[in-house]
Formats: sequence, C-alpha cells, structure tokens
Amino acid sequence: MIETQPPSAPQPDPSSLPLAGVRVLELGNYIAAPTAGRILGDFGAEVIKVERPKTGDELRNWRLYGGDTSMLYRTVNRNKKSIVLDLRTDAGRRIVLDLVRQCDVLLENFRPGMLEKWGLGPEVLSAANPELVITRISAYGQTGPLAQRAGFAAVAEAVGGLRELVGDPDRPPVRVGVSIGDSIAGIYAAFGTVMALFRRGRTEAPIPLPQRIIDVALNESILSVMESLVPDYLAYGIQRERVGGRMEGIAPSNAYPCGDGLSVIIGGNGDAIFQRYMQVIERPDLATDPELADNAGRWRNRERLDASIAEWTRRRTRDEALRILEAASIPCGPIYTAADIVEDEQYKARNMIQNFTVDVGAAEPKSVGFPGIVPVIGDRSLPIRNVGPDLGEHTREVLSRLLGMSEPEIDALDGSPERAGND
Repeated sequence: MIETQPPSAPQPDPSSLPLAGVRVLELGNYIAAPTAGRILGDFGAEVIKVERPKTGDELRNWRLYGGDTSMLYRTVNRNKKSIVLDLRTDAGRRIVLDLVRQCDVLLENFRPGMLEKWGLGPEVLSAANPELVITRISAYGQTGPLAQRAGFAAVAEAVGGLRELVGDPDRPPVRVGVSIGDSIAGIYAAFGTVMALFRRGRTEAPIPLPQRIIDVALNESILSVMESLVPDYLAYGIQRERVGGRMEGIAPSNAYPCGDGLSVIIGGNGDAIFQRYMQVIERPDLATDPELADNAGRWRNRERLDASIAEWTRRRTRDEALRILEAASIPCGPIYTAADIVEDEQYKARNMIQNFTVDVGAAEPKSVGFPGIVPVIGDRSLPIRNVGPDLGEHTREVLSRLLGMSEPEIDALDGSPERAGND
C-alpha cells in the first residue's frame, strides 16, 4: 500500500526545513515518544522508527476500523521511516548501536531501566556516539521514588492534577477525549531535544552526558500546564473544583444552547468585552450593574449571567447568534465535529487538512485528510511528506544506506521485512 500526497501539493526543498540534516532514532511506542518524533520529522529531521517484528507499534491496532493500520498510527507517525528490529536479540541491539553512531538523537519511552536491561543504557549509547542527545519519556521520570512505576497518560493526567478539574462538580472526574498527557509530554520532549541540539551547535566543548539526557515525565508535563493550581493552594488555601463547561474564576465563559439544537462557545469575560456583550444580548442592566464590573463579581454571579445569556441564545439559531456576536467583536465560535473541521475555510486556507490516498480496508484506497503541521512557517502549513509508514517499509533502505548491510545480511535478521510479513 502506498500513500501519496496529491501532485498539486507544493513540496519544499528538504534542505530548507529547520531540522534538515538531523537524524533521529525513535524507539518509541504508543503516543508520547512518537509525538516527539513526529514533530521533529515535521520540520525536516530524518526520523527512523524502530518497531518490533510482526506486530510493530501497538498503535497500529488502536481505533482500527478497517485495514491493518489505524489512522491514529498514520497520523502520529507521519514523516518517518519504519524499520523492523528485534531488540531482544544481540543482532537487533548491535544494529541499534550501529545506527546510534549515525544519529543525532535517540528517542525512547520505555519504562525506566528497560534500555539498561537490554545493554543500551545512556553510558553505552554515549560511548557509541559521544554527541548523542538521549530523550527519554516515562510516567514519572528517570529518578525519584516512583521512577520504576508503570503508568499511561490516564494516570499521569490524574496525578498531575488535570483529571480532578474535568467534569461537573456533582459527578466523578472525567477524561478529555484525547491522550492529552501523552501529547503534551511529546511536545516537551521535542522542545527539549531541539534545545539540546541548539546548545550542541553553539559550543565546541564536549557536553557531559547528564546534560545530553532529556528526561520528560508524563505527570510533570501535565503539572506544568496546570497554571496556578499549586500556588493558589499554597498562597490562599484554595482547592480548585470541577466547574463543568466553565473555567474557575472566569465569567461569563461557557457553552450555550441555541434554538436549533446546536451550541456556541462565548467568552465574554474581559471587562470591556462584557459591556458590549450585555448590550448585544439586550441586557443593558447587567452591563451597568456595579457588582458585575470586574471578573470577581461576575464569577460570584455566574449562574445568573449564564441563565441570561442562554435565554438569548435559545431564541436564535447557532449561525444567527454567531453572526450577531461576531459583528460586536465578542469572542465566540461553534463547537465543531470532525465533519465541520474538514469543511472549514480557515483550515483549508492554511493547509491544515492534507489529503493522502490510504488503504482503509475497503476494495479501493481512499483519500483521507490528515491534520497539518503546527506551527506554520510562512502563511500555510508545511506539506506532510508521508503519513505513518507500513511496518518495516524502510528496513532495507535504512540498513543498506547507513550501515552498508547487504541484502543477505538484512534477510538473515530475525524480524526482517520478509519474516515480519511486509514484502
């Protein structure tokens, strides 16, 4: 199966991308480390993803509705090459070390101690390549009393403080609809990697191994985006609570039902915006109420404000309400589904949905849109070079090009493309 971008899509000169010339060896599985690898690959790094024989990254089967590779895998592992190696074998580990000598970065998200168990710990990797940046993602980090504990993003989101704030106050905490903990950790891992590469490029002196290890913990990544959760508690004794569709201490800002059964998001919490907002919803009395002049007062009166706003939105369709609010420069928007996103003109204008022909398990391949590259450089998203590859698709090309291995040598590997069922 071959995925191709439409011929009309402009392809930049690969050498012009910010991370051109950087080579990354990804030993990642699931979402966190592969997200970091995806970001590095998006901006020009050559990312070589090592997958286990036969099954590959488990993400290949997550949300698999047809075919043999999920769209989740195709999305998270775009702009990469896939090779098959069995790290449980001496030959697989030897090839990893040979590849490390040709790479700038090693990226992994095994439980702490697993690389060391395989004889691929940081000291061994650094001996093979004294300039190697080693980026490690784990549940709780490489040190501390919980370092050896297993944990997925769901647990990290709870331990990091996020889960306690999501949902309604009279119900148990809920989870957001994506693996946000993994994705945030992956973004931090990519940023940390680029920082280490930037430093390496600015100094001629050798960088000590501890300073070339980027240690990203899922729970700490969540904690870092929790704003003033901890300072508010320590300074004022405040224990934040779940507030449903609102944001603690900010009002009025919520989702409101419209007369056609749809809803709108309206953020009218700025002082000057609030004055206009209340005029728009035909409540000048609220605009001039001194109790509502600042955010603290509006938060105390959030129930009254939300009821007044909902009374106005229910008398209008979603599009009518949005048109009136936008004319008055009130921050607002629809609540999009995937169907809405693919039709949105703003996303189209910035190349944020890019189509590839993909095997979806039907009689014929299908053109499927994938989310574009963020951040934008220029005025539109960079084009995706390829979506997530087939298992072992690049084993021969990578091992022959970088290591000079012959066809028979590659065939002899346990977990070669033939043995993995990928030729």
